[in-house]
Amino acid sequence: MYVAPDGSDFATKLLGYLQEADYTIARSEHERLAIYDLRYRAYLAEGAIDENSENLFYDHYDNMDNCWIFGVHIDGRLVGSIRCHLITPDMPYGPAYDVYPDLVRPMLDKGLSLVDPTRFVADKALSKLYPEIPYLALRAPCMTYDQFNADYCLASVRKEHRAFYRRVFRAEILCDPRPHPPLKEPVCLMATNVSKFRDKLLRRYPIFESSRTERRLLFAEPPVLQFPQAVEPFQPDRLAS
Repeated sequence: MYVAPDGSDFATKLLGYLQEADYTIARSEHERLAIYDLRYRAYLAEGAIDENSENLFYDHYDNMDNCWIFGVHIDGRLVGSIRCHLITPDMPYGPAYDVYPDLVRPMLDKGLSLVDPTRFVADKALSKLYPEIPYLALRAPCMTYDQFNADYCLASVRKEHRAFYRRVFRAEILCDPRPHPPLKEPVCLMATNVSKFRDKLLRRYPIFESSRTERRLLFAEPPVLQFPQAVEPFQPDRLAS
């Protein structure tokens, strides 16, 4: 585990994680099952979803052709994940479009492109070793909007998380919390104007910057390889193979 030098500030500590953190796009069944399992455990522990017989948490949005499911790994272990949809006038579909059509549709009518991150989770046990996992995972939406030159980055968040997104990303609250099934609690939509805030964000948190080479390697292949929605019951020993 990375240990920051004495006297270093938080931004420097975050940068240190990049020495050992790896980012992947989950395309294979093996990779996706691991993330669906992590999602299920994280959301169930928070009481955000009901139990199910598969012990997995996924939906039809995972198989959309404008969706990238990121895994964040440290020392070869999956520590977090986040899903990003790129919603544009040519690809007007994704979670935020369905839950907040009155807010998202007018943005698309103006020709804007939107990164829509959802299913943001961290391994509860490993978070004790790596408490900065949220910042590592949120680097993925930053890479996505840089790769596609998006205009806004959205955030569908619970009421108690709004302060974090306002502080770190200067995100604006676009609406009061709304039902967001299958999640039990309502969530609100927030948005960051990328062109106005990107440079300030990178000065404060340089960990959110990425190189063209890193992004090219991540986004080189299609995001979805038609992984079937009907999956077999999860078996943890499959991940060790």
